[in-house]
This record gives sequence, structure tokens and C-alpha cells, in this order.
Amino acid sequence: MSASPPPDPTPEGQSGKSADASDIRRWRKYLADERAEGAVYRDLAARRSGEERHILLALADAERRHQQHWETLLRDDVGPPRHSGIRTRLLAWLASRFGSVFVLALAQRAEARSPYEHDADATPTMAADERIHGEVVRALATRGRNRLSGTFRAAVFGANDGLVSNLALVLGISATGVSNRTVLITGLAGLLAGALSMGAGEYVSVRSQRELLAASAPDPTTQDVLPNLDLDANELALVYRARGMSADEARERAAATLADLGSPGTQPTGPAPVADEHEAIGTGLAAATSSFCFFAAGAVIPVLPYLVGLQGGTAQISAVVLVGIALLATGAVVGLLSGGPPLRRALRQIAIGYGAAAVTYVVGLAFGTRVG
Repeated sequence: MSASPPPDPTPEGQSGKSADASDIRRWRKYLADERAEGAVYRDLAARRSGEERHILLALADAERRHQQHWETLLRDDVGPPRHSGIRTRLLAWLASRFGSVFVLALAQRAEARSPYEHDADATPTMAADERIHGEVVRALATRGRNRLSGTFRAAVFGANDGLVSNLALVLGISATGVSNRTVLITGLAGLLAGALSMGAGEYVSVRSQRELLAASAPDPTTQDVLPNLDLDANELALVYRARGMSADEARERAAATLADLGSPGTQPTGPAPVADEHEAIGTGLAAATSSFCFFAAGAVIPVLPYLVGLQGGTAQISAVVLVGIALLATGAVVGLLSGGPPLRRALRQIAIGYGAAAVTYVVGLAFGTRVG
């Protein structure tokens, strides 16, 4: 009598149910996605060093565990490697070529879309992993966002302001019935005036923010006087209380700091520093230059039809279409970087831009009618 075969290996939390064709297709898709996402994290890790590299490789290892889960379920039905979803393939392509914060933002959205919480064939551990992966990638993406947020903010706002304000100006003026030459001159004047104003305003804004932060940061020379403090009065505790600690916490922190002064080789640390936000703000000159250039780049788009000689309604429609395409692009980029839905951000951007332009066009029509 032959021995009974060993039970089929099944992943934790699975009942060993027989799979039909739809199950196999779904599991193969999950397997392909896990392979692709693991490759994305490995490609990103190859372009980084230190702690970020270790974090990304750990994420790739987690995706490999998920991959093994689906391979175990599929057994002989694994089949040849298949393509993952188009979003995951796009993510892998970007990661292999750029490895930037844009890719991390896309990865954040991909983790947030995981279907494992609602799929009985995925374990609760896998669903929890995906949620945590999203938070890990969010934190990594935040580092990149902070590094470019000051200049990028000026660039996006500058381009968007240039598109919307100059489209509104051009449509409003053209609606009054003036000549194309007048519309062109007005558009170019709006471009130059707006770009200069945006650049100057951004420079003043960023410089003011940096000066406020500098005024709020602890004086680094304060640590030099710590050895001379009156230990009975211990006014160092007042510094910590002023920075938000409770009275007991401040006393403990101050006592520990003063106690460390007596340890050999210990350097006084002084009051706890506030968070350094200079990196997130950027520099005034970089923000001003970025704002000027991107405002000008955005503002020239609604003028282009008039520059090439188009007239009347043809020029107006062309300007509206060109600006709409640009607004969709800037909105999508903002959506990608923020981890939000790119399409929704793009539609919001174009709705705001077209709304402002429509108002000025109606006003222009009204003034043109009165003048006529």
C-alpha cells in the first residue's frame, strides 16, 4: 500500500482551495506586480547610498516575500513571466532612468492602491505590509520634496500664474475688439511686468522667511556660557520651557545637560535647536530666478498665436487650447509630487484657469460693446 502524499503547501492564512481560471489570472497579475515593484525599489536603491539605500532594499525584500506567496498559490500554474500593469511598468521605467522624487511619489500612490485588504487570497500580514510600505515611501518622498520644494513651488506657481494671468489679459483685451497688434503688445507687456513682479516678490518672500527662521533659531554661542550657570537657579530650564516643554521635562533636560558638562570629553550642547527649515524654503535668488523664468515661459504661451500671425477667434481659440494643455501638465506634475491623483489636480488647474479667463473675456466684451 503506497504512502499517502504529503499535504500541499499553502501560504499562511490560505485554505488550500482549488483555483479556477479567474483566480489564476488574478494571482499571476499580483505576482507580476510584486516582481515589478521589487525591481523598482532595487533600481532606486542602486542610485542611493546610506540609510535610504538600506530602506529601499528592505522594501524590495518585502516585495519578494509577497512574490513567494503568489508563487506558492500558483504552483505549477505560475507560467512564464507576464507584464505587470501599465502603471507599475511606467514606474519601473522611470525608476531605471531617473530615480527621482517623482518616482517615489508614484510608488507612494501604487502602494496606496493595493487590493490586498479586500482580497481573501492575500494574508492580513501582506495587506498590513502594503500600508506600511506606503508610509515608508511617503517619508522617503518627503525628503526629496523638502529638498526641492522652495524652488519647485516658485516654478509651478510662476508657470501657472503666467498661464492664467496672461491668458485672461489677452482674452480680455481681444474681446474689446482692438487690433491684433495691440493684443500682442499688451500680452508681451503683461509677460514682462508679471515676470519681474513674480521674481521680485518671490525673492522678498523667501528672504523674509529665512530671516524669520534665523531669528527663531537658538544662538549657537549660548553653549559657551553653560559652565558658568548658577546650578541652584538653573535658568537653562526656562529656555526649554519657552520652547514648549513642561516644567518637569525642562528641569530634567536642563539637569541632564548640566550634568554632562562634568563628563570628560563632553561638549556642551546648549538649548535644543528648532527644526532647520531653510532647506525646504530654498534660497531667495534661486526662487526668484525660477519664478521669473517659469512665469515668462507660462505667459508666452497665450501670446504665441498672435506672434505667428493668427487673428480674431482663431487666435483666441488657439490660445485657450495651448494654455489648457499647459495647465493640465502643471496640474498633473503637482499631483504626482504631492502623491495625489494627477488627473484630479490637472482638471482642477484647468478649471481655475479657464474660469479666470472667462470672467475677463466677458468683461472685455462688455467694455467693447460700450465703446462701440
